[in-house]
Amino acid sequence: METRKIIFFIAGLFVFAYTGFANIYEKYMTGVPFQMESPECPVFPDRTVSIEAFGAKGDGITDNTEAIQKAIRETSEKGGGKVVIPAGIWKTGPIYLSSNINLHAEENALVIFDPDHKRYPIIETSFEGLNTRRSTSPIYAKGEQNIAITGKGVFDGSGDAWRFVKKGKLPESQWRSLVASGGIIDEDGGTWYPSEESKRGHDISDSFNNPENLSTDAEWEAIHHWLRPVMVSFVRCTNVLMEGVTFRNSPAWCLHPLSCENVIIDGLNVFNPWYSQNGDGLDLESCNRALIINNLFDVGDDAICIKSGKDKDGRDRNEACRNVIIKNNTVLHGHGGFVVGSEMSGGVNNIYVADCMFLGTDVGLRFKSTRGRGGIVENIWIENINMINIPTEPLLFDLYYSGKSAMEDLEEGRSINNSIPPVTEETPSFRNIHIKNVCCDGARRAMFFNGLPEMKIKHISVENVTITSKIGAELSQAEGVSLKNVRIYPEKGPKISLKHSSNVTIDGKTIPNTNSKAFNINN
Repeated sequence: METRKIIFFIAGLFVFAYTGFANIYEKYMTGVPFQMESPECPVFPDRTVSIEAFGAKGDGITDNTEAIQKAIRETSEKGGGKVVIPAGIWKTGPIYLSSNINLHAEENALVIFDPDHKRYPIIETSFEGLNTRRSTSPIYAKGEQNIAITGKGVFDGSGDAWRFVKKGKLPESQWRSLVASGGIIDEDGGTWYPSEESKRGHDISDSFNNPENLSTDAEWEAIHHWLRPVMVSFVRCTNVLMEGVTFRNSPAWCLHPLSCENVIIDGLNVFNPWYSQNGDGLDLESCNRALIINNLFDVGDDAICIKSGKDKDGRDRNEACRNVIIKNNTVLHGHGGFVVGSEMSGGVNNIYVADCMFLGTDVGLRFKSTRGRGGIVENIWIENINMINIPTEPLLFDLYYSGKSAMEDLEEGRSINNSIPPVTEETPSFRNIHIKNVCCDGARRAMFFNGLPEMKIKHISVENVTITSKIGAELSQAEGVSLKNVRIYPEKGPKISLKHSSNVTIDGKTIPNTNSKAFNINN
């Protein structure tokens, strides 16, 4: 009998050791308006090692790449566990995570990635939704299971050594300091590059950063410095957790789970300079079952962004981003608070966003795409969102996305091609999106719906919304939109203006059709 008790006791300890974070996220499933299994949290053996045991030194001088990688490799080979980064300043090159590893950065641990781009080999990958080559990410995993980055430490991607900078985004004194630090200025004097190699890459790239017409490894290597990596790249991984740590100063996007399943991102701080090109916070691409909760974003581009590939590459991949819960997040600076697109060619569906705050974000809720993408975005529910001081719109649907921020479009003005091409697989579609309980104190324009004439924005419901703004809402190329208890207080002009829209219902009254002449509503 005693032997049997001991066996059960040991078995209980074994199960406890492997449960870790399991089952603590069930409460976030409450109120989700679609069927979805709760994301599975990774579990790890009760094994803990410190990188110091493998020769690492947190002195801000020592290169700890080999020590960190050895700690991860040997722990993974033994079945996994927690690899601890203690307090200190830890210099390192790229870190490759392996299955069953929890990389745990303790409080006052600062991990700084080497700014030398040659240490990040060029690999086949995906960037901005296209199949291409980029430099290896500072933190990288592909095809792994049960991986985590946890703790209270800070990871710095040394992005300033990679990024080009536009003069218009910096105060004059900061621009002069940047120029004095070295690098290259373009012919117009408006853009700084960290090297001639970086500028060369820009000159042969399309407007979305991807080089064209390169056929040899040598040609790619000649623009290595241009191939800025995302900071954290997890590709086709299962059971992923990022919790508690701070990520800052990424070379391009900060966090990029791609084609992953069971992703939990909880309690992170994600910081990028507001001037950082492609300085997104989180780009969740073609993932299934994700939980994005309790995070703070202050970034240079979109904050929380849902994607699924771009144009033909995205359609060929054919992996929608789906079954995602986004709750209790705060966004400060960013081009968009919650964003879908513009790379959404594989589709987006079953997304629930609730209890978020956007404070001074360029756009609050931002849906963007353009002709050529294809893909269907549908079944999105958004509620309980508070915003203040939004420079453009708290709610934006823009199917003429040009690759620029809403602020840049506003400042530069933009012409729209009103020709009507046929509907094909390249035509994007946004439909069945439900928004309620939103309050915005201060915006330029209350709302802007800008659909395509060949594929209107369809079946959008907006309910219990209060917005103070300089001008009212403008809806164009929309069909079946429902506005219920939407209170807009513009400083001037009509509260709502409709163009080229049909069957718009406002508090139970349906307006069948509007043409190019604006139909204005003032009460």
